[in-house]
Amino acid sequence: MIPWPLAELLPHAGEMILIDQVDSCDDEQIHTRTLVRPGGLFNRADGSLPAWLGIELMAQSVAAFAGCRARRNGQPVALGFLLGTRKYQCDVEHFALGAELHVHATRSLEDDNGMGVFECHLRGPGIHASARLNVFTPPQPTRYLAEAGPEDPSHD
Repeated sequence: MIPWPLAELLPHAGEMILIDQVDSCDDEQIHTRTLVRPGGLFNRADGSLPAWLGIELMAQSVAAFAGCRARRNGQPVALGFLLGTRKYQCDVEHFALGAELHVHATRSLEDDNGMGVFECHLRGPGIHASARLNVFTPPQPTRYLAEAGPEDPSHD
């Protein structure tokens, strides 16, 4: 268990925080979990969650990994971006209401420019999903967002 609330580790708020708890986190990996509850932003009519949401659960676990590292080092939590995923495979079409889902993300590559790759696995009752996530944490997120905005066509 970690000493910080999830809201202090993720650059998300309210209902957009989809993971419930960080079970463990070290310099190379994180273990998180969540319980599929009814009434969330992404629930289907039967209360289940679509399987594609596994990518977001993995991405939030990676964000929590970065948040834990920042807190351990006395730094603020930084904004990061999911650039993409490779080989997302899931053996179910949805995560059933009441299922407890466990995510394990392991850092496989990270450079000084903020690029990272994580191997992720999501497991639950009769569930296994896996993916490789490519992420980016810019050194100066506010400046990066200002530079990355769409160009104003009136300035042509």
